[in-house]
Amino acid sequence: MKKYTIQKSPFIVPTTDGKLIEEHHGIPTTGNTEISIAHMIAPTKWSEPFQTPEFEEYTYVISGKKQFIIEDEIVILEKGQSIKIEKNTRVQYSNPFDEPCEYIAICKPAFDFKKVHREKE
Repeated sequence: MKKYTIQKSPFIVPTTDGKLIEEHHGIPTTGNTEISIAHMIAPTKWSEPFQTPEFEEYTYVISGKKQFIIEDEIVILEKGQSIKIEKNTRVQYSNPFDEPCEYIAICKPAFDFKKVHREKE
């Protein structure tokens, strides 16, 4: 038995907002409930509703910028920067800027739609 797994076929999460989500490790791809790792590209002027997830989320920006509203504070991450957001924190993710934002997102435990708790828009 191999002691490693190379992911060549990430799960492309269906979206309706133009955002690309390629989940490399996590519940739909590898059945891993402990951690999820996804490559994402958020288009210009993209945003999603506030949420209060039951998992930590780490973001590393590869290119562009990404805006976070964490509780009541606006934080803007730029290329080469990363952030950790604690679980049970109210947050909104967006890209109000004029260029796409490419980033890696890591959730621990793994991203789960049942545990993200998105607010209605």
